[in-house]
Amino acid sequence: MANKDYYEVLGVSRGAGDEEIKKAYKKLALKYHPDRNKDKEAENRFKEINEAYQVLSDKQKRAQYDNFGSSSPFGSGGFGGGAEGFGDLGGIFGDLFEDVFSGGGARRERSRGQDLILDLAISFEEAAFGCAKEVEIPRTAQCGDCGGRGGDNAVRCDQCGGSGKTGYSQGFFSIQQTCRGCGGRGKLITEPCKKCRGNGTVKENATVKVTIPGGVDTGTRLRIRGEGQAAPGGAAGDLYIRCLVSEHDFFTRQGADLLCSLNINFIRAIKGGEMSVKSLEGKEITFKVPPGTQSGTVLRLRGKGISSMNGRGRGNIFVTVKVDIPSKLSSKQKKLIDELEKEF
Repeated sequence: MANKDYYEVLGVSRGAGDEEIKKAYKKLALKYHPDRNKDKEAENRFKEINEAYQVLSDKQKRAQYDNFGSSSPFGSGGFGGGAEGFGDLGGIFGDLFEDVFSGGGARRERSRGQDLILDLAISFEEAAFGCAKEVEIPRTAQCGDCGGRGGDNAVRCDQCGGSGKTGYSQGFFSIQQTCRGCGGRGKLITEPCKKCRGNGTVKENATVKVTIPGGVDTGTRLRIRGEGQAAPGGAAGDLYIRCLVSEHDFFTRQGADLLCSLNINFIRAIKGGEMSVKSLEGKEITFKVPPGTQSGTVLRLRGKGISSMNGRGRGNIFVTVKVDIPSKLSSKQKKLIDELEKEF
């Protein structure tokens, strides 16, 4: 769909800041993630949301989009593709530029397979403390029967003369492309492997163990080396895990800090005293409310937040105090309030 309005997809204005865009993406991605939403249209909506976020969260892509729209000036494909539960990270222009300007050399031997990306939904607590997960991913693996060779009795490709690339000249330009006859290998297999049919790779559903460190947030990417797509006779690409963190019933998050609100009656606000909240670990944290505390006052509980991924300690808990004013009073309470009013 050409000329998509990515701001409309995420439900934000064109002047929205990074934090607002991230918050909108997080809310929508959790709502329409295929693992959570079984509606037939949810998957397409999820792809649109991810596509919009990938563009608007990147300053360079966002500037290009604001100037030219979702149809890129460099081709008809635009930003395209989006991001699904799984996806190749090769990019839209990667194959074209690699063929034309590198002469197809980088693709000839396929020395490294393509990377994969997986969106993984985790709970608020799992993101805070870290966890271990097992995920199943569809991918290509090197054929065990032929060791990735594709078969036996390889002969030189006649179309490219064994170079793995073909080309032609037009004016000042000399353009080279990956040979379609041999797929850039420079050779043809006369006795292809029966299992992989000469591809050197086979499809599989692999179970991968993922260690999520404490402190991740929505949008955090974790790389697992060698767990991406296999390349015939070469190294496998990497697997990227992109975290989607669910909301918490009590806390909201700002980096390593936790934010919450606490209602107190107006007598406690006037007199002050001790109050408590439960930490993410479920422990009671006692703190003092100063006398004369106004509604909206923010109190800081140092070091009670989330551990930082960089190992630089923990964040804080910020408690916003909200003073409850009663709408109805008993006759005795009214009398006491009248006496208090006289004292003031």
